[in-house]
Amino acid sequence: MKRLKLFFTGAAVMLICATLGAQPKPWVIPANFKTMKNPVAVGDASSKAGQLLYTKNCMSCHGKTGLGDGVKARSLKDFPGDFSKADFQKQSDGDLFYETKTGRGEMPKYEGKLTDDDIWNIVNYMRTLKK
Repeated sequence: MKRLKLFFTGAAVMLICATLGAQPKPWVIPANFKTMKNPVAVGDASSKAGQLLYTKNCMSCHGKTGLGDGVKARSLKDFPGDFSKADFQKQSDGDLFYETKTGRGEMPKYEGKLTDDDIWNIVNYMRTLKK
């Protein structure tokens, strides 16, 4: 009985530690990005361009509809995030631009890989993933 109790206590501690470790730290966004305005007009052309870029560069981790359930998501240390949730969608366009451009940890940076306009198109597309 004592061994069983010890086993379950240890399993509970491991589960709690694993759950806490799975949540990434909040992003620290520089002030000049927080207030940055998206220069790419929202519309069908931008959303379609953003969707193509998202499919090629983001979908494998973030999933087809941005739920963080892409094929690579299970192998990541941190949950890639759920783009449909209000806490994601309440971020400014500049926040999303900064995060996509600079990356961190397992999130690759797209600076030098995509143009700024490409990143803005992805931001516009991410806005369509809200619930």
